[in-house]
Amino acid sequence: MLLITITAYIIIPIYTLLFAWGTDWFTTNFSVLGNLYGRKNIFLLWGIIVGTYFYCVLKRVILNLPRNEKEKAFSIAALLFLTFGVLTPYLPDAQPFQSVLHVVLSFMASFSLLICLYMVIWKLYCMNQAEYQPYLICIMGITMISAVLLIISGIVSTALEIFFILSCSALLQKLYSKVSSPRLYFRWPEEL
Repeated sequence: MLLITITAYIIIPIYTLLFAWGTDWFTTNFSVLGNLYGRKNIFLLWGIIVGTYFYCVLKRVILNLPRNEKEKAFSIAALLFLTFGVLTPYLPDAQPFQSVLHVVLSFMASFSLLICLYMVIWKLYCMNQAEYQPYLICIMGITMISAVLLIISGIVSTALEIFFILSCSALLQKLYSKVSSPRLYFRWPEEL
């Protein structure tokens, strides 16, 4: 539990901010930064840290859910898309096909993670509305702020990526703490 908290609140934020340090957050993105000279290995390590955190913590949360096959599938999909996205180069001038593939894989990683979080939170909300309503509001807020950041810059910018990763990692850590709390009881609805 301590490692999960340290990863969510210290390792991921510091590493993410250091990775984007010294760049214009609204005109560039992690794809461009990760393919600059000297940053490819840093980008790869960032992907390993973030992917491992989200997959491992989501897996622990999902194990507490009834009929959790869909949630498991989306968490695995998010990890695979992120892995292949980080490994696929983004060099639009030299490798246009691979660059388009990188963009699609990276988008699908974030989209799969978001869908997985919605599915998990919605199922928990249906089991205990009073306890999980703040989490549902939070994930909707993350979605809306992400959309605003996308509209402001017109691209998936570094600012959007930083906000999405940091807010989702903090939300997931809070959710994991809540689910793993021994004092919390669920009411299992019939329709789940």
